[in-house]
Amino acid sequence: MEKAIVKVCLGTTCHLMGSSHLQTLEQDLPEHLATRTTVKWSRCLGLCKDDNYGKAPYVIVGDKVISEATIFKIVDALEAVLN
Repeated sequence: MEKAIVKVCLGTTCHLMGSSHLQTLEQDLPEHLATRTTVKWSRCLGLCKDDNYGKAPYVIVGDKVISEATIFKIVDALEAVLN
């Protein structure tokens, strides 16, 4: 079974803007998504480099970039990728 890849940015800007709240993501995912998802943590995804600081934290689900990421946005993106 193929798994969806979720990359969470833990860089300074993303951390200060809320990615620290995403560190429980693996435990917070619904069971039907948790078994089909691999979460990877990145020191920096480089997505705020063009003065997009206000849109942090960033997460990538599959090939989709999620700005102002929350667990709810990540779950929605995973539902779309896995269904």
